Order: sequence, then C-alpha cells, then structure tokens
Amino acid sequence: MTDSVWLDHGGALGGLRVLDLSRILSGPFCTMTLADLGADVVKVEDTKGGDDTRAWGPPFHGEDAAYFLSVNRNKRGIAVDLKDPECRALVQRLAHTADVVVENFRPGTAARLGLGYAEISAANPRVVYASISGYGQTGPFRDEPGYDAIAQALSGVMSVTGEADGPPVRFGVSGADLAAGMWATIGILAALRERDRTGKGQWVDISLLDGQISWLTYVATGYFTSGSVPQRYGSAHPTIVPYQAFPTGDGHLMVAAGNDNLWRRFAPAIGLGDLAEDPRFATNPDRVRNRAELLALIEDKLATRSAGEWSKLLSEAGVPAGRINTVAEAFEHPQVLARELIAEVPHPAGPVRTVASPIKLSASRAAVRTPPPGQGEHTDQVLGALGLDSGRRAGLRDRGAVR
Repeated sequence: MTDSVWLDHGGALGGLRVLDLSRILSGPFCTMTLADLGADVVKVEDTKGGDDTRAWGPPFHGEDAAYFLSVNRNKRGIAVDLKDPECRALVQRLAHTADVVVENFRPGTAARLGLGYAEISAANPRVVYASISGYGQTGPFRDEPGYDAIAQALSGVMSVTGEADGPPVRFGVSGADLAAGMWATIGILAALRERDRTGKGQWVDISLLDGQISWLTYVATGYFTSGSVPQRYGSAHPTIVPYQAFPTGDGHLMVAAGNDNLWRRFAPAIGLGDLAEDPRFATNPDRVRNRAELLALIEDKLATRSAGEWSKLLSEAGVPAGRINTVAEAFEHPQVLARELIAEVPHPAGPVRTVASPIKLSASRAAVRTPPPGQGEHTDQVLGALGLDSGRRAGLRDRGAVR
C-alpha cells in the first residue's frame, strides 16, 4: 500500500521518492533542488509551528514567511508528531519505500526517533540517507548545534571576508547552509549512481563546517604553499590586480582584469594607456606588489564617469566589468530575464514570485510545479494512501498527533 503514496512528476528525477525530514535552510534547499528536477518530495513537519522558517519574518505572504516560501516549493507536506508511536511508525513506513531520506537533526536525534540510517537501511537497503549537520557525524564537535554563521566563523571564511581595515563579516546570504545543501544534493546523486551499479544505498554525511572548509580552495592552498595567513581584501582578489570593485561617479563597478592581456586592454580603455607597459605594472605579479599605487590611479580615473558608462566602454574593449546591482536591479537585468530566473507559483494569498532553478537541462527542464505546502496540507492524502481510513485519521487528529 505504501507504494501508492509516491507520485511520478516526470523530469530528470521523475519517480525518485524523497522523504524530507529536514527544516530551516540546508536540508530544504537540497530537497527543493531534487523536487525541481522531478523528484516526489514528502516534507514532514511537526504539528505545532511546523518548520521554524514559517515564522521567520517579516516579510510574510499570507501566513507564511518569505523565508519558508523560498526553499519549499514542489513538495507535499504532512504534519505529524514523531514522538507519537503510531505516527512514528507511519513515517518509518514512508522511509522504508523511499529512495532518499534527508534529515538535518543534531547527530543521534533521528536514531532516537527510530529514523536513523541504521534503522531505515536495515529495512530498506537501497535507501540513500543524507544527514546534514553542523560538524558531521564524527569528531569532537559532533554533538554541537550547527549554525551557518558559526560555520563561516570557524572555517576561516569570515576571516577573509570584509574590508582590509574593517571587521570580518559573514556572507550576505547563508553561505554555509546553502553550500551544505548543494553538497548534499551532489552526494545524493553520486550515491544513487553507485546504487545503479550495486543495488545498495549508503549514508551521505554532510556538514556545514566541511562545506565551508571546501570553499577555501585557492585560499587554503595559498596558505599551505606560502605559510602566510590569508587576509581580508574586501571585494579585491589577493593574487590578481586589478580585480575588485571601484567607486565611480554614481555607484560601484566590479572590474575583473584577470590576466596581462586584459590589463593591456583595460588601461587604455580608461585613459591610462601609459601604464600598460609601465614596469611597475607590466605583469600581474608586478601589479600585486604595487597594488596600492596602481589602485589609487585607477580610482581617480573611474570616479570621473558613471558605472554604466564605464561598463559599456570596458565591454567594448573586451574587459569583464559590471555595475554592482541592488537585488532589485539584478532581477531587472536583461540576462536574468532572458534566463527565466524568476518563477511565479500560485498561493492562497496570491501568486508568489521566487527564484527559479538555475539548472538548465536540454531534455528535462527543471520546473516549478506547485507552491510550498501549507502546514499539514497533504496529511490526509498521504495517510490515506498508507491505508488509514477517515475514522483513523480523525482519531489521530483529535488527539493532536497529526494536523
């Protein structure tokens, strides 16, 4: 009977069954990505407030916070009390026929609820079980709660983010949570591919801290190579000059003259052609060594025109540059519009605009099919498909075990 719970939405991941035990951001971002590609995602929430992010506002759209709406589309939602033995058994039944289970409790919590990897994989050896936590399933910090900002801090990412003469700052978005969600998605797809060969699932262990450490990439290798502790450079690049934001007559312009050829185009394009072959600035190592002197000259010149004018001139010269947009301006950019990166979904309080999937597949388009579910919106549908008649569902509801 459990098989009748699951739906096939078509798409690249059509027929993939995902049980979503996650909340907040990292897990829901992962499962939304899978859902956009066609997976059937059943999201489990508690019977009280549901996912915490439902209340993380303003802004709100109807009763739901924009935060919740941003990462929960294309899912079906049930609200059950996992501490209730009957409800827990029902969720276990879902897990036993799922292809993928995603959870982001503290390590050990899912196991205490009878929904850990060992319990689920014993009954469902094909399951790909993804756990997202602050620090992973091993190590001395294993049991500590995971927070995006703390992962950014401990990883060193914050130490290299911000102006050189200012304090360290976090990303303007929750980079540790979003990175963990992306790594979880990649891990899940890799595990599913291996299951195609072996018939067996496995445990995908993802942590916010691991993900942030992985993002250090060239910063880390630079430290390992030189022994010098990386510093903050604001919008600038530690090893490429000029590669940063500059003030102009009406805003900021990001310039990315990433090699010597681009430098030799950039300098004359802004009226500093005599600097192109100046021995102080002839090669990138020269420009890095003489960074302060060169940047002062560039800043004086770029302050004489608007960001739009410079962007046009540099584009004509073949130099990568772009005005630093506000979020509102970004969504009006012609390339963003052409790439169809804004989606609209229905909602009881009126249509919701949201960010569309950035994944472009030539044959299996990622789609925004349905709005984020109301709390417990599909409880009756799912429990009915599990074989519970209306009287039994009413009994669970009367005692507060489901919503």
